[in-house]
Amino acid sequence: MGLRIGDPIHLRIFKQSRELELWIQGADGYVLYRNFPICDVSGTLGPKRFEGDFQAPEGFYSVARERLHPHSEFHLAFNLGYPNEFDRALGRTGSNIMIHGSCASNGCFAMTDYYMEQIYMLTEAALRGGQPAVGVEIYPFRMTDENLTANADSSWAEFWRSLRPAHDHFLEHRVPARIAVGAFGYRALTQDEAAGGAASVTISAP
Repeated sequence: MGLRIGDPIHLRIFKQSRELELWIQGADGYVLYRNFPICDVSGTLGPKRFEGDFQAPEGFYSVARERLHPHSEFHLAFNLGYPNEFDRALGRTGSNIMIHGSCASNGCFAMTDYYMEQIYMLTEAALRGGQPAVGVEIYPFRMTDENLTANADSSWAEFWRSLRPAHDHFLEHRVPARIAVGAFGYRALTQDEAAGGAASVTISAP
């Protein structure tokens, strides 16, 4: 595939189908390396709102090098940085939301140890190779017209629609969208906005 361990990566998670996509940056954008099955995720569709609600978050997060936990009691783990700036603006609470091994979740995304070793190794290598942070996009489901229509009666429908531009941008351009806080959720910046310095309002936690 022309990819190397240590190249930048990007993660996309789909809660309903329990899938974690790992993409690696190639010569012409990111290339799908593998779609990993998520072993366990707690809660229902919808974002995490407070500590102890057993929900896994939805939105846009990042994993910096200091968020790696190689000695986790859940085999291997890295912290997603919940709550991010947008979550904090809404008063959401919670901590230690991870992608980890051991196949057991109370608000995290749990993988089998075998798959987590692969995901962790590629994440750590990318960060050691110079990627400042690994982006993680978390969706309730794949952002298709059919899925949005099927869930149009949910109280989260408007929030979910705010996630779709970033979802579609990645599929079209094979590079992650720059994300800013919008009036009702997240907003994918246009190329002109991103080029003009609007990235200063990106929501990924430091």
